[in-house]
Amino acid sequence: MKLSLYIAKRYLFAKKSRNAINVISAISVAGVMVGTMALVIVLSVFNGLEKMVTGIFGTFDPDIKVSPARGKVFVPDTMSLEEMAELPFVESYALILEENALLLYGERQALGTVRGVDEHYVRVTGLRDRMWDGEFILRDQRGTPRAVIGLGLANSLGIRLNFITLLEIYMPNRLGSVMRPETAFKREYINPGGIFEIEQEFDSRHLFVPIELMRNLLEYENEVSSIEITISEGADLRSSARHVREIFGDGYLVQDRFEQQELFYRVIKSERLAIFIILTFILIVASFNIIGSLTMLIIEKKRDVSVLRSLGADNALIRRIFIYEGWMISVAGAAAGLLVGFLVCLVQQQFGIVKFHSESLVIDAYPVVMKGGDFLLVTVTVLSIGYIAAWYPVWYLTKKYLQNQKL
Repeated sequence: MKLSLYIAKRYLFAKKSRNAINVISAISVAGVMVGTMALVIVLSVFNGLEKMVTGIFGTFDPDIKVSPARGKVFVPDTMSLEEMAELPFVESYALILEENALLLYGERQALGTVRGVDEHYVRVTGLRDRMWDGEFILRDQRGTPRAVIGLGLANSLGIRLNFITLLEIYMPNRLGSVMRPETAFKREYINPGGIFEIEQEFDSRHLFVPIELMRNLLEYENEVSSIEITISEGADLRSSARHVREIFGDGYLVQDRFEQQELFYRVIKSERLAIFIILTFILIVASFNIIGSLTMLIIEKKRDVSVLRSLGADNALIRRIFIYEGWMISVAGAAAGLLVGFLVCLVQQQFGIVKFHSESLVIDAYPVVMKGGDFLLVTVTVLSIGYIAAWYPVWYLTKKYLQNQKL
């Protein structure tokens, strides 16, 4: 093996009698390098996008969410809550009551989703760190209810914290008659106490109020829409969700963070796989240059093969020489592509040269996250394609063009 590899290296770097062979070999290396670089960059960008979106969703999506399998609300079982709270991985949980409502502020109105939450809610989400103005406080020092509203919804209604106008919340009266307008709606007044900014779609339709105010609006006693749970750092998410599911039983829908946005994460993974396959096919096409390079090299080295045969080289040794020749082209291209891809990703991480052309996103440049597993996957893919691209033409061409050498 060492002899065949040594001769292959000499053939790769030695000057050929036909300059076209050197040109085609250089093109082959460049093609593999570009394909490898593209794979590294695209996979790293997808990693960055996934991390960015996970961070956005993680601000308002809990680690685990318990909701009714049927209907919109349920009365949480005290024993189940106590058993869940005793699980070692459960750090905190919050009770949520959610419903759509008509919002009026001065002369403006909008439809929004009102979330009634208890005092533990700030422990299960990251909203406290995403405040645009004010603080995430649902009651002031005197116990008066306050609303925390999304920036998009606040802009639609013209809300600012220094204004004295009260926000009006209207909800259909579940127990009233629609034929009597005076009893068709329940109404509550509340003063905005904070404005948060997470993501445009979420900000434009959500506001938070104390759960007691929501129960008064909906005329409920102990009902909730969901229970949101945060788990300790390092705990396995899927295993934790399974334990919670065992406590609540089949009548409840228990979802972890990824199951709550299952469609979105599936789309990201599908797009990532599709792009990887497309770029792999492009890499395969680029590897066809190796066939041309090896074809011309085998024809040129007929005399060298005769000398090797006379020195005792067998068929396997001579074939390995040309296979290593083609494979080293792939190795050189892969190494260069991995290095250039790493440098491009590093520059994007540090300086954010490629920008987003959107004002609705929380970052202004494409995020990039490099993972060792991706580099390993790209390396294995490129070298596998390179070996196949070298093996087939060597097997075919040596048999066709060097029959007189009895390979």
